[in-house]
Amino acid sequence: MDPDLPSSSLAVVLVRARNPLNVGAAARAMSNFGVKDLRVVGDYLQPLEAARSAIDAAPVLASAQAFSSVAEAIADCTLVYGTTALGDRDLHHPVDVLRDAPSHVRQNPGRTAILFGSEKTGLSNDELSHCHRLLTIPMARGGVSMNLGQAVAVCLYELHRDAPAQRNLPEPAAAATADDLDRFESLLRETLTAAEYDRRFPGNMGANETRELVRRLGLTSADTTVWMGMLRQVLWKLRQAGR
Repeated sequence: MDPDLPSSSLAVVLVRARNPLNVGAAARAMSNFGVKDLRVVGDYLQPLEAARSAIDAAPVLASAQAFSSVAEAIADCTLVYGTTALGDRDLHHPVDVLRDAPSHVRQNPGRTAILFGSEKTGLSNDELSHCHRLLTIPMARGGVSMNLGQAVAVCLYELHRDAPAQRNLPEPAAAATADDLDRFESLLRETLTAAEYDRRFPGNMGANETRELVRRLGLTSADTTVWMGMLRQVLWKLRQAGR
């Protein structure tokens, strides 16, 4: 698998999902992260049909495949993860916390499947027996199992977290130079003096304190231009009022 494109060989398998809203939410999460291979297992497929109208998930749902068993759904996969909230059940598989799963997925040369169980009961022991490893999402102690759509979204986010952004991110704003800050500080003190703020505590702080305060603001070059424009207007008004 391409280490930067886990979506290219990743299948999401929903086992016995019964709520069309959850199926639609899972498909939308898949669409957001570029995962197109949705597989639904169960003899009750009405949720898949009802979910086909989910907003922004039409392509994923249109190509979704239905299977009557887990074995059929994962037949072409070389790594199968089963999701679990752990609970009190006896576990006979290696268990990965979600943050540790991406390395296994990226090292798998074939197709990876992640199984999500029904909203009420999760995956059965029989369904888990088809898995190579188990996957659990860390939650607060005593927390209930996560909603199906949320669980799919969280897992796919973690798998894609280190992938490069698909959109160009804006360049960080240029930081204000020392000269920018000096000019801003000078105008600030001039404005405060015109307003007689410097005659009152704590407005009567010295030049060093003002300089340090300005630098703690973390201004960009564009910020100083905007602030100086506002201060000039305030200063002009103060001088007009003092005539």
